[in-house]
Amino acid sequence: MENKKPQIVSIDNVEYDANDFNETQVALFNHCIDLDRKIGSTTFQLQQLAGGKEHFIGLLKNALVSVPAEAAVPEELAE
Repeated sequence: MENKKPQIVSIDNVEYDANDFNETQVALFNHCIDLDRKIGSTTFQLQQLAGGKEHFIGLLKNALVSVPAEAAVPEELAE
């Protein structure tokens, strides 16, 4: 018999050993772990997108101040 190190999982302040989970519980637990990873990744991407948006808003503000309103779009953004 294999002696596994306990993998303690806390759900609603109740501790469980994931080694004792049945097949269905393991699958559900794996979904929870994967969703946590995806939430973290999506949060990171959202931060990047928000930062990118702020960058382009800053560029737009600078363009509006330094160039008359009727001026053409810069070549690098016109594509």
